[in-house]
This record gives sequence, structure tokens and C-alpha cells, in this order.
Amino acid sequence: MPRAGTGPDFIEALARGLEVITAFGPNRPAMTLAEVAAATSLARPTARRILLTLEELGYVRTVERGYSLTPRVLELGVAYVQSMGLWEVARPHLERLVARTNESCSIAQLDGPDIVYVARVSVPKIVSLAVQIGTRFPALATSLGKVQLAALPPGELDAVLAQPTRSGLVARWQPDRAERDAELRDVRARGWALTDEQLTLGIRSVAAPLRDGSGRVIAGINVNCHAAETTVEYLLDHHLPLLLQAAGDISADFARVQDVPHVSAPAGVESAPAVSPIIPAAPAPALDRRPSLAADSKSGH
Repeated sequence: MPRAGTGPDFIEALARGLEVITAFGPNRPAMTLAEVAAATSLARPTARRILLTLEELGYVRTVERGYSLTPRVLELGVAYVQSMGLWEVARPHLERLVARTNESCSIAQLDGPDIVYVARVSVPKIVSLAVQIGTRFPALATSLGKVQLAALPPGELDAVLAQPTRSGLVARWQPDRAERDAELRDVRARGWALTDEQLTLGIRSVAAPLRDGSGRVIAGINVNCHAAETTVEYLLDHHLPLLLQAAGDISADFARVQDVPHVSAPAGVESAPAVSPIIPAAPAPALDRRPSLAADSKSGH
């Protein structure tokens, strides 16, 4: 349903046009005029005018079943990613991480109580998580979400998680507040997050935060694998050091792009030693997975 305007500068027509675009999706790749009107709660004449305008602008086209989006819609999302500059900075590191782990790796940002994927390099697998740019998942049940939620002040965290998810997915892990706070406290202390089939069966992943030049968490990066192929021990002992190295390198490079001196991660969060991009990485020593009291006390929450 279109959001009601909250001020004199709110442009209702623009809001309705965006509402029509976002009504399309994997479950509704094409819709008739009546279906668009029903999905957006718009009157049919209004929905028709919007569709005709979007068609003239090149964002929708007529198909046998009614209307569908065109590839030009991708420009809207790409403009956001390009405006940040994060993808150009992260791309070589993300590709190198995929080559070293032979697993799919992604970058996602927090949007309310969800994460939204903004970059991904996939490895073909028989069984894998269906993810594309723009995919949403409940943040609390993902490693990518946990590393970003853990960076929020308590009041902001409560406000964010009080919002309804727009992912359309109910996660397997539904913690109470005490369990949630304990998990995020551990994530904050050690500087990385693990999920073991908390989002959905068969998927486990580990993530680290990406920071800007001031040290603020702006996104998360993860390594994603299938539970039947990769144990938690191997994920942490082999993939995690490579992930932490990539996260540190991306954060440092992003700070240079911003022309801001890079602020290191909090105490207790360490990056792995450098690994040659050509020579396969040797198995890394097991990490100390005990929470860092120094990092926890420094965080203040």
C-alpha cells in the first residue's frame, strides 16, 4: 500500500510510481493491470497511468500477460552501489576470497531489520542459497546482519528490530531478547559472526564487518557454504582468517578512496596474515574463539 505523505513536500505521484515498480518480483514477474492495482492498493485508472508512464520511460514493457519490468530498472540499484564506491573497491578482494575458499561470498548492508545484498560472487553448487543483488533476509538470522546489528547502540538496535521484515521469509532462529543480546555481545567482542542453519536448513556462513575511514560499520562481508560440505570447524579455522583479511583490506582501501585515515578495528579483532593471491593458502592456525573482554568493554554496550 502506498505510504501516506507526511509533509507538504511529499510527492504522492512519485511514491506511487516506485510502489508499482517494487510490486514486481520473483513471485510476480508479470502482472495484469488488475493485479498491479490489487498489489499496490491503487485505483485501476491510477495504476494504468503509472504503467503507461513507466513504459514510456523504459522501466516496464507490455508482455502477453500484461506488464513486466525491463532491465533498465537495474540502473536504479546500480546507481546506489556506484554512488557508494564500495563495489569498485571490494570487487578484487571479493573475487580473491572466492578463489581462495571456493565458496560464494557476498556483501550486504543493513536496511531496517533486514539485510540487502549489494554485491556477490557466486560459485556454482548443486545446493546453494538463492541470492541475487537486492535479495533481503531477516538480519538477525544471518551472519551479515549480526555483524552490523552488533555495531548499533542499544536504543537504535531495539528500534530497528521492532520494525517488520520485508524479506517475506521467516527465519528458523527466533531468539528471545536475552538470547539475542548475548549473541550480539559475543559478535561485538570477537569481531565476526557465525550462523549455523539459523536462517534456513543446510546453510552456514561466517561474516565480518566492513568499515569506513572513521571505523563506522557500513556493511558486512561473508563466506557462505553448505552444511553438508563444510564443517563449522573448517569454516572457522580455514575460511575465517581469509575473510578477516579481506574485510580489513576492503575497509582500508575504502578509507583511502574517501581520503580519510583508516581507523583499525577495535581491540580483539585481528586480521589474518597476508596470503599470496596465486599460491593456495596454507591451513591457518585455529583462532581463539573466546570473547575479548577488552573489546566488549570498549564497545560500551
